Amino acid sequence: MTIRDIIIIGGGPAALTAGIYCARAKLDTLIFEGFLANGISAGGQLTTTTVVENFPAFPDGITGPELCQRFREQSLNMGCKINTETVKRIDISRRPFKVFTEDNTIYETRSIIIATGSTPKKLTFMGSEEFWNKGIGTCAVCDGSLPIFRNKPIAVVGGGNTAFEEAIYMTKYASVVYLIHRRDEFRGSKIMEERVKNNPKIQLIMNSEIVKASGGNLIKNLVVRNNKTKNETIINVNGLFMAIGHTPSTTFLDNQIDLDQYGYIITDPYSTKTSVEGIFAAGDCADYKYRQAIVAAGQGCMAALDVETYLEDKNDETW
Repeated sequence: MTIRDIIIIGGGPAALTAGIYCARAKLDTLIFEGFLANGISAGGQLTTTTVVENFPAFPDGITGPELCQRFREQSLNMGCKINTETVKRIDISRRPFKVFTEDNTIYETRSIIIATGSTPKKLTFMGSEEFWNKGIGTCAVCDGSLPIFRNKPIAVVGGGNTAFEEAIYMTKYASVVYLIHRRDEFRGSKIMEERVKNNPKIQLIMNSEIVKASGGNLIKNLVVRNNKTKNETIINVNGLFMAIGHTPSTTFLDNQIDLDQYGYIITDPYSTKTSVEGIFAAGDCADYKYRQAIVAAGQGCMAALDVETYLEDKNDETW
């Protein structure tokens, strides 16, 4: 069996950037981009973004799928091999490491970069799927500046720091921001809570849940039900951002690598090294804070450079 220098698990900016750098360093590089892994197309969450306006070198913006395709083409041009298969599990108990795909094919490798990303948690209610990417999304920082949201009423749902950050961010563009939370108390930091409460453009809707979205080509209305009184209210909005957290795509690791309490991969400071020598992590599976394509790409570069150094140090070892 061929023992590869590096196998990269993931298909988004982190994985593909890592592939570009690894292949450019003349490493035998194989990327498993996944086949609808976690219900998302190869390319990750970026494929669900309509227009990306904040990625450098694209002053007029670029669609998420097109940006993903450019990442992919560049990695192929550099010499990466890409398999559209989903990795089911890995065995890192001995070297070389083993990677198992869903059809039980086994691949061996000297090192692994995990760049499987995370998936945003979604609320399900009447119209939530119908208006997905038609005003409903999960990343205000990614999409909030789009023309459809400018000077229009917007809603954010959630009760933690992510929801606070999204709501505050949207005050730059929206005419009003409704922050909807199902409880009577928030669970974010007190400092952020005060900022939200003191912002004149944010209106709090507490003890409430969304039961329906409606509109035409884009979302126009939300029906919100008070959990205590059971009264329902219609609010006019041109957008809704769900800010209720993310789930890192790390369950397939079966706790062979150290994870934090939320399932994110723990890496060394200023590094992509994990708790297992020869295993590296980049992108949203390790980054719970920024969740931006350019940050993921940067971490992919870091992981590739860390791999190159690792393999150089291990050059004389028998695998």
